[in-house]
Amino acid sequence: MAATPENPAPTTPRRKPGRHRGEGQWAVGHFTPLNGNEQFKKDDDGLNVRTRIETIYSKRGFDSIDPNDLRGRMRWWGLYTQRRQGIDGGKTAILEPEELDDEYFMLRVRVDGGRLTTEQLRVIGEISQEFARGTADLTDRQNIQYHWIRIEDVPEIWNRLEAVGLSTTEACGDTPRVILGSPVAGIAADEIIDGTPAIDEIQRRFIGNPAFSNLPRKFKSAVSGSPQLDVAHEINDIAFVGVEHPEHGPGFDLWVGGGLSTNPKLGVRLGAWVPLDEVPDVFEGVISIFRDYGYRRLRTRARLKFLVADWGPEKFRQVLQDEYLKRELLDGPAPEQPKEVWRDHLGVHRQNDGRFYVGFAPRVGRVDGATLSKIAELAETHGSGRLRTTAEQKLIVLDVAEDRVDSLVAGLEALGLKVNASPFRRGTMACTGIEFCKLAIVETKARGASLIDELERRIPEFDEPITININGCPNSCARIQVADIGLKGQLVLDSEGNQVEGFQVHLGGALGLEAGFGRKVRGLKVTSAELPDYVERVLTRFQAERTEGERFAAWTARASEEALS
Repeated sequence: MAATPENPAPTTPRRKPGRHRGEGQWAVGHFTPLNGNEQFKKDDDGLNVRTRIETIYSKRGFDSIDPNDLRGRMRWWGLYTQRRQGIDGGKTAILEPEELDDEYFMLRVRVDGGRLTTEQLRVIGEISQEFARGTADLTDRQNIQYHWIRIEDVPEIWNRLEAVGLSTTEACGDTPRVILGSPVAGIAADEIIDGTPAIDEIQRRFIGNPAFSNLPRKFKSAVSGSPQLDVAHEINDIAFVGVEHPEHGPGFDLWVGGGLSTNPKLGVRLGAWVPLDEVPDVFEGVISIFRDYGYRRLRTRARLKFLVADWGPEKFRQVLQDEYLKRELLDGPAPEQPKEVWRDHLGVHRQNDGRFYVGFAPRVGRVDGATLSKIAELAETHGSGRLRTTAEQKLIVLDVAEDRVDSLVAGLEALGLKVNASPFRRGTMACTGIEFCKLAIVETKARGASLIDELERRIPEFDEPITININGCPNSCARIQVADIGLKGQLVLDSEGNQVEGFQVHLGGALGLEAGFGRKVRGLKVTSAELPDYVERVLTRFQAERTEGERFAAWTARASEEALS
C-alpha cells in the first residue's frame, strides 16, 4: 500500500532537509515572512516611511510614531532611536526596546566614496550645531553621524542636506549601505584605477531603488583602485579591488562574503577581473543573488557571508554568471601586497597633479559641528574646496598648493587635529558605545580618547604601526577581530569582585593580504580602569621581544600567553 499522510511508511527513513531549505529564500519559492522583520518589510517598503515622517510624525511628535516604523522602517532613512541616558550596560540585554529608546535619534549621513565639498561640510557643521547639540562623529564607513535629533526637525535637516547634494537614503536598514571608496581616488600618484565613476553609477541605479530596498540584511560595499587596499575590502559583502590585468590593463578583482559581528568571516576572491564600466552590472548581479537567495529565516544568518560560506566561491561565481550576468567573467590576478604599512593616508602627500593632500586625525572619530565648520573654512582657504572622509575615522583635505601646506597643517593642529600623529592617535578607533547606542554595554569614545593620551605620555618612544579598536558590544562596528589589539566591551569582575565595565581582548588581527582574526587569550579580560596599564604592558613586551622588522600581529602569534596577559 502506498504511503499517505494518514498512513506513512514507517520503515522509510525521512531525509533531514538541507540547510538550503526553509531559510526563507525567495529564489526557491519561500516568500512567507518567517520573522517580524520580514513581515514589516512585506507590509510596507521602508522607503515609504519618509512620507509619514514628513506629514505625520514630524508634526505630531515622537509618541505618534508606529512601532514598526520607529524600530524598523525609519532606518531606511538613516534614523535609529538612541539610548536613553542613565541606563547602565548591565540592563542592555534585559530591558524591552521601548525602555531603552530615548525620544531622540541618531541620524546617519551617507558620504559615498568619502567625497565632500567644503559647502557640504559647512552645512553638516551648521546642522550639528543647530539640531544635534554639536554632535557629528566620523565613522569607519566614511559616514557622519548626528545624535540628539528630534523627529520634528528631520524634514528641515533633509532639506538642508539635499540642497547640497547629501542624503540619508538607505544609510541604515536592510539595504545597500554607503559605498566605500578610496579617499584619494583620482588624485593618488600610485593609483591603479579611479573607481569614482562606478560608485556614482551604483549610487544612481541602486540607492533608493525599490527593487533592492528589501534585502535579507544590510549590504556593505567598497570600490577602490588604490594599491594600499584602503577600504577594508575583506570585510564587505562585495568589494572591487584595483588590479592590473596582464592583457586587459587596469580593472578590479571581485571579492564577496566578508563581514564581522559575532560570526566573523573574511571575504573571498571569485577570481574574476571586472573592467570599470562593468562594475555596476556585477554589483547588481551580486546584490540580486543576496536578495533572491539570501537567508531570511534567522536574522543571525541573514548576511551574504553565510550564503557564500555554504555555496563556496566557485558556485557563487557560476550562479552570478549563469543566472544574472548571462555571460562569463574574465579570470584575473589577485591584488599585490601593499607597500605601505599604514593605509589611512594621514600626513602630507603629493598628488598626481603636483599639488598635495593632507590627512589628519581627530581622536577616535569624535568631532563636533563647530570644528567641522572650521575645517571647511581651512580647506576652502588652502585647497580647492574638496575633502574626503576615510574608512579609519579620519579626514583629508585635497588639492593644496605646496606653499600652502605648512599653513594648513598649522591651522589643523591649532584645532587639535593631528597631521603628524602618534601611532596611538593614528591607530585607535572606537564605536559609538554606551553614550548613545542601545546595544552597547560599555563606554568607548571617551575611553579611547583617554587611552591615547595615556599611551602618548607613558611610551612616547613607541613608533611601530599599531591598531587599537574599541567596541561597546560584541557586534564589532569598530572591527575588533581584525585589530592588533581588539577590545570587546563586556561587564567583568574587578579585583574586589565588583561587576564593572571592561573588555575581552583580541590580539593580532589584521587586514591586507595577510588578513586574519585576532587571538583570544584564555581568560584575558581587563577592566576599563586597568586598560592603560594592560596596553602599556603588552606593547612594552612587544618592543623587548620582537625580532627585526617583526609586526605586532606576528609577535602575538608566537608569544606566550604569559607575555600577552
